[in-house]
Amino acid sequence: MQTTNSFKNFLLAFFCIFFINIPASGITLIETPVKLDAPWGMTWLDDNNILITQKSGEIFLINTEDYTQTQIKHDIPSVQYGQGGLLDIINDKNIIWVTCSVEKNGKYTTAIYQAELSGDTLINEKKIYEALPYIKSPYHFGSRLEIKEDYLYASIGERGEGMIAQDPTNSIGSIIRIHKNGNNPDDNPYINNPDWLPEIYQIGVRNPQGMTLDPLTKDIFISNHGPKGGDFIGPVLPGTNYGWKQIGWGGTNYSGTKVGDGNAWEPGFLKPDFIWVPSIGIGGIKFYQGKSFPEWQNSLLIGSLKYEYLSILHRKDNKFIEEEIIFKNEIGRVRDIEINNKGDVFLIADESDSSLYILKP
Repeated sequence: MQTTNSFKNFLLAFFCIFFINIPASGITLIETPVKLDAPWGMTWLDDNNILITQKSGEIFLINTEDYTQTQIKHDIPSVQYGQGGLLDIINDKNIIWVTCSVEKNGKYTTAIYQAELSGDTLINEKKIYEALPYIKSPYHFGSRLEIKEDYLYASIGERGEGMIAQDPTNSIGSIIRIHKNGNNPDDNPYINNPDWLPEIYQIGVRNPQGMTLDPLTKDIFISNHGPKGGDFIGPVLPGTNYGWKQIGWGGTNYSGTKVGDGNAWEPGFLKPDFIWVPSIGIGGIKFYQGKSFPEWQNSLLIGSLKYEYLSILHRKDNKFIEEEIIFKNEIGRVRDIEINNKGDVFLIADESDSSLYILKP
């Protein structure tokens, strides 16, 4: 276990917090003394304490008042392999869920584990879901989590296997919806269709690496990586299909060849709400609610991995209309976004020798 004395950490924070002013906007970006290496996901435990995962398998509890950093002991068998590792984390009343890549016989998949947090240890750990089949590819594990009522939504990447995302007999390249205990809900769209897995809620995604609940529509939104062009954000709606790999949302294969017939969209598939061509390497997303930045209320914060920026996607009449870059090339590849009860924005970057960053007015 790694833990630090609160008073020492207070002194460290006093001397080591770095303020990066963003002149055009009057916003301050703070680099805290928290030490992280390729962090991936965050979730609040309470108003002042946040859990952060690292791809290499660590979970840290961070006190955001004095920056005490405690490593959480656990036995979740995550494996860092290619784009996989210990990925997202979410919390509800001290019950923790994480997504991670796991290995079996030299192949890998995305799995979900549930546990309870007791002090500095996860207890009663159990696997409640694994995406089948296991695949050797090191690519496109996804994977984000979101809670809505009694349901747990999870994004599963298509592992670089393309048209497998159109095959409903597996959950590769889909959004699944299960109960918090791992059971399948009776009202899932394909629960009574023997040709579809009962947990499937939406199919046809490629590599969905962001997920957030819209406070206005109450829909869950995902961010999804296109290939060479075609990153998008859009809602998770029951029984819908985003079309990968029959369509590429305006992108092409990395070789420059067409995706499918070369169409950005075709009838029968769900249209994304906003598309980026070229790709921005879209990461975490979060709808903004808070008092720190009232002009952003109910708009969508976007993290870019490729171009290393944070932006706000403004909307009007529930339509996304304009993207505004907040900062660029300040912290590296913006991986995940959380917001505290004051409305301050907390950020992690998928970089080694990194930190926890805070955006304040």
